[in-house]
Amino acid sequence: MFRTKLKNASIAITFNDLVLLPGFTRSEPNEIDLTTYFSKNIKLKIPFSSAPMDTVTGSELAIALALQGGIGILHRNCSAENEVEMAKKVKRAGSYIIRDVLTISPNQTIEEAITLMTRHNIHGLPVVDKDKMLIGIITWRDVRFTARDQFVKNVMTPREKIISANDGITVEKAKRILQEHRIEKLPIVDSNGRLLGLITYRDLRMQEKYPNSIRDEEGRLRVGAAISPFDLRRAKMLEPFVDVLVIDVAHAHNANVISAVKRIIEEVSVDVVVGNIGTYEAAEDYITKIDDVAGFRVGLGSGSICTTTVITRAFAPTLFATVNVADAVNDYKVRLPVIADGGIRTPGDIALALALGASAVMMGNIFAGCKESLSKLVSIGGVFYKEYYGMGSARAKAKRAALDRYSIPSKDIVEGVEGLVPYRGGVEDVVREFVAGLKAAMGYAGANNIRDMWEKARVAFVTPLGLNESKPHDIIIPQQKMSWGY
Repeated sequence: MFRTKLKNASIAITFNDLVLLPGFTRSEPNEIDLTTYFSKNIKLKIPFSSAPMDTVTGSELAIALALQGGIGILHRNCSAENEVEMAKKVKRAGSYIIRDVLTISPNQTIEEAITLMTRHNIHGLPVVDKDKMLIGIITWRDVRFTARDQFVKNVMTPREKIISANDGITVEKAKRILQEHRIEKLPIVDSNGRLLGLITYRDLRMQEKYPNSIRDEEGRLRVGAAISPFDLRRAKMLEPFVDVLVIDVAHAHNANVISAVKRIIEEVSVDVVVGNIGTYEAAEDYITKIDDVAGFRVGLGSGSICTTTVITRAFAPTLFATVNVADAVNDYKVRLPVIADGGIRTPGDIALALALGASAVMMGNIFAGCKESLSKLVSIGGVFYKEYYGMGSARAKAKRAALDRYSIPSKDIVEGVEGLVPYRGGVEDVVREFVAGLKAAMGYAGANNIRDMWEKARVAFVTPLGLNESKPHDIIIPQQKMSWGY
């Protein structure tokens, strides 16, 4: 019995075990198409998503990544109300018409107006009455030198002086009105003067600057949010403000989790991605037991800050998990994206994941080092770093405000560490570098798009000596600083 276990043991391949073999190509890197799906109904321009960790994804990083064509998944190590507020910020940013408009009443004070504008990083507020009728607008210019105890109604620009438009106005006409009247905000009202939305010059400019941004049907940036499978209340609170919900547990192949996920899927209308899983059998159980699963997040123990494998020896490396789950998806002939999560360090790692069946990847370490991440920037010896810790670490567990990510009740053992990652700059620069590297890798593989990677890309095992030879060697590089670490 036990010898059979050894005889039938799988090889749990990791990124360093494989290389991508070069293949015949007809395309140049700039001709390669990176469009893909994160879930059944969420299409991306680039196959990148950010991990739902409280040192990684808040509203700022989610906005920056959506502008580049990827998607941010908001962390849940906070109250449901805070997570909803993060989602709302993403939806307000860069939309053609802001529907969930922040407003103020005429009888509130200048102090309250300043607090609202500062908290939400905006420079103006429509003033409405209790029936949402537009009666004025107040801007940062109006409040800068005004006594804080003054009322908004004494300082605002009144309704009769406000330029507004009706719903259905085209982008071109809105631009023309903003330019002609030298204004930065255009309220959208109905025939009775009730406020329906707001168009801002900044948001229109953002749409022009970022043509690859991913948006919903109303022109708002797309965003996802992590939830516990046992937190239906949070799922329903987030549903109106996100495009996808991501089940966020370390080991989703669990009877209680499967039952809870089924209930959530039955009660919400947005896509629900399940994770994390690591085997063919896990995917098979979800496919056969639950209708309308929208995708799989795969990989257990590969994250750079995860100690699950060290402590428990439980391990489903990201590539191993990707291959097995992708095969289950193919065998059952269901169109479910597979998101490779954990251990991504280089564009080549992403290429390997795509070659073995992934539709997209999820990155924590890479995005933790970005300017827009939630982690604190620190300087050591004149070099900048950002804090990064696992969601199973002592620090994350100490601040947890939601249902525990790993079990209910929380496990007594810590399954993550905390440390520092190099500061990488803005998301835009990091994405540009990774896109260039990924396209180059796909070009070597002879693939024009991600489906080509599934069908054409070939891989080979590499020995530890071969891995060393694949890196720069036999040369001294003064003040060596490589972009890609191993």
